[in-house]
Order: sequence, then structure tokens, then C-alpha cells
Amino acid sequence: MANPVQLNEDEKTWERIFITSAALQRARELELVSAGITLPQAAVLYFLKTSSEPLTPMKLSRLIHKEPHTISALVHRMEAQGLVSTKKDMARKNWVRVSLTKKGNAALTRQLSQRTAMNITTRLSREEVATLNTILRKLHEAAVELIRQMRRSPYDEPLG
Repeated sequence: MANPVQLNEDEKTWERIFITSAALQRARELELVSAGITLPQAAVLYFLKTSSEPLTPMKLSRLIHKEPHTISALVHRMEAQGLVSTKKDMARKNWVRVSLTKKGNAALTRQLSQRTAMNITTRLSREEVATLNTILRKLHEAAVELIRQMRRSPYDEPLG
């Protein structure tokens, strides 16, 4: 009996990308256990440390490609843990600025000491890494454009 699920080569490639991404994420999650933080927390700490501008939960949500309410809840949990602090922006009272605390900086240092999963590309040649980065940039741009196209606007609804 033939397999009812037939994927074309693009769909099979997407599946390989998904499974590889899931395996890489799981390896990094296991690695971060010793640092006492989660993968989303590690991403927030990294972006707070490396950003050239103050970050809001909304900006963080765009950087991490998560819904704003998800990042707001994450920031609140991280604040309760003492990893970040939030402060109302005095110029724009409805904005909240997120900043790294000393404890958050220490957690970032701990997580950066665990780099085995992040350095998995050392198994590739420099040329392969360059090619992979070019491919990933193209796929990321295409995915972001697809998200924009698929996201409904409140103005798409008919009036009346």
C-alpha cells in the first residue's frame, strides 16, 4: 500500500529544517540547564546586552519572533527572578523599558560559558558556514515576508 502522505522536495526540505532546528533547540535547552535559564530567557538576555538602544517588550517580541503577550509574560517572570528590571519610559508613559540587572548579567555570562550547541557549526567548513548563513538569511527574509502576508490586519474586515 502506497504512503498517503507524499511530500515534494521543498516540503521534505522544510521537514528537515524543522527537525534539525528542534534538535538544535533541545540541545541548547539541555545545555542551559546548568546556567539556570531557559532558551527564551537566554535570547532576552542576549538582546538586552547587545542592543544599541533601549528595548521594550514589543521590540523584543519582534527580535525573537514571538507574540507580544508571550514576551511580556516572560519579561515579568524574569523580573520576578531578578534577571531584568522594567521601568516606565518617562517620555512615553505607555512604554516600558527592559534592562539587564547584575543577576541577569551573571546569568548571561553563565549561559555564554555553555557554548557546545552554539558552536555545532564547527563541524562545517568555513565555506559551508558562509553558504549556510546566506541560505538562512534568504529563508529568514522569506519567512518574515510570509508572516506579514498571513497576518490579518483589522482593516481587512468589511465595514458594516
